[in-house]
Amino acid sequence: MKRALVVILDSFGVGGAADADRYGDAGADTFGHLAAACARGDGDRAGLRRGPLVVPHLERLGLCAAAAASTGAWPAATTRRDGFVGAWGYAVESSVGKDTPSGHWELMGLPVPYAWHVFPPGPPSFPRTLLDALVAEAGLPGVLGDCAASGTEIVARLGAASVRSGCPIVYTSADSVLQVAAHEEAFGLERLYEVCRVARRLVDPLRVGRVIARPFVGEEGAYRRTTRRHDWTTPPHGATLLDRLVATGCHVVAVGKVDDIFAHRGTTRVVEAGGNDEVLDAVLAALATAGDRTLVFANCVDFDTLFGHRRDVAGYAAALEAFDRRLPALEAALRPGDVAVLSADHGCDPTWRGTDHTREHVPVLCFGPAAPHGPLGRRAMADVGATLAEHLGVGALPHGTSFLR
Repeated sequence: MKRALVVILDSFGVGGAADADRYGDAGADTFGHLAAACARGDGDRAGLRRGPLVVPHLERLGLCAAAAASTGAWPAATTRRDGFVGAWGYAVESSVGKDTPSGHWELMGLPVPYAWHVFPPGPPSFPRTLLDALVAEAGLPGVLGDCAASGTEIVARLGAASVRSGCPIVYTSADSVLQVAAHEEAFGLERLYEVCRVARRLVDPLRVGRVIARPFVGEEGAYRRTTRRHDWTTPPHGATLLDRLVATGCHVVAVGKVDDIFAHRGTTRVVEAGGNDEVLDAVLAALATAGDRTLVFANCVDFDTLFGHRRDVAGYAAALEAFDRRLPALEAALRPGDVAVLSADHGCDPTWRGTDHTREHVPVLCFGPAAPHGPLGRRAMADVGATLAEHLGVGALPHGTSFLR
């Protein structure tokens, strides 16, 4: 029996890409800077964590060796430099952006050769004709925001006005995205989703990557975003590994926001899950019942949404250590013939300026009973998809080279 598992540690880069300067990210290094900050004590937070970063299971899988291959320097407080399990290396993105869809699609064998449309910081950020159409077609009294912003900041600043007026908050970021925030109870969750469906249709001609619903709850001064976010992504411009798998009779179990990222294409079962722990619980449940020729594909979003974008070093470190503690259970759930891959879609260095993604290499840690062994060195992100295609027996993909050879 052959199965595969892919878990994306959303935003977990391992060093700036060669073209990072084009994105204003020269010097960014999510993992390296996180480890260094913790070694200095900058990752300490009372009641949460303290001291150097402790990730022994990720180190055993070759994470620090992969980071050293990427940057030329071992991360701070590294405790293991040999005796690794499976295969380890880092991957380089060829897609133009540093966004979620591009990273996920390229990992599944479909690089994105074109630039997404990015809205200016503003205000205003959006064409007046676009907002007028959204107001009219969604039956809104108006919108607030119309600028690039951190999601938590703009909800804190405009949330009360949104609740009083009934106007959702519409904002963007450095990615190709239109985001809509509204109070789940005062505005209504389903109504928020419907507004986003209208927005998705309106931005389709502009080649905008995603429309994202950002629901929040609570009272003024204590608003908090919920896990009931939803993404409307433009469909991939070509076939991905997921499409190939489904077309050849394989099963694809999408956990977390994976189904949204691929525009609900190339999956046979969707498991809704919010935070990292809920995602990993769902992964273990899926592995317990998954049959032959099944890919379980999950995204751990907390690293990016809760900690990377918020530049929360202590929170990111604690989340990474929590993930590490759950790795033995993931390994134990694998069966003979299984291959597992841990990787990322981009970086989001919590020590970096601003609140946006960072252009970085991503780790590729391959393990499990049927995994190869040894250093992988520098790979293309599409090599992950090519490897899984070979393992699951669905033929070569147009992009990428399998590292099973």
